Amino acid sequence: MTGKHSLWEGILMIESSFVVPSDITFKDAIALTESLIKQMEAGELPEAEIKAAIATLVKTENGARGFFVTYLTSDSSLADDPSEAVVQALQSSPEIVAELLAKNLAMSAAMTLTHSRQDNEEMAQSSERVRDRTTHLIKKVDLASVYDRCRKLLESAATGEGNYKAFLERWGYDTQQRQLMCQALKSVIAQEK
Repeated sequence: MTGKHSLWEGILMIESSFVVPSDITFKDAIALTESLIKQMEAGELPEAEIKAAIATLVKTENGARGFFVTYLTSDSSLADDPSEAVVQALQSSPEIVAELLAKNLAMSAAMTLTHSRQDNEEMAQSSERVRDRTTHLIKKVDLASVYDRCRKLLESAATGEGNYKAFLERWGYDTQQRQLMCQALKSVIAQEK
């Protein structure tokens, strides 16, 4: 086995052998994504292997959640300009990806205010970076289902009703946080092709 593939041995195998269990935990998905990002940064993986790895991760909700939380918050600049392999992999699971991108956009927008209120400017900037990366990723992925989820989430954030009412109530977002969500969601929706 080549050195490149041996790095994955015991964690996962690439391409046709790449298997992410359907019951992967959120924690394991984070660890797999961290490993993947390191290898991507080092230029150790061809685009086809990157695409296969991410596509397999985002087939499950835990896998996708672990991928997004790690990828969007990473100190790596990879998430600032996603490669075509990343975009195509995300497009392979439109329903799971759409739901998480819309929620990540809304939550990161709201968290900028939360952190500012707590005088934690470093975390506020981190939330702004996640919001900006998510916005850019939504545009690159360009899935109708993402824009649909963003419209529904915007409706709930603006009215307190609709499909995402329970989601917003569960996290206890206040009026100002919901206004920031609305701004971020409107910005994305306005740029739909």
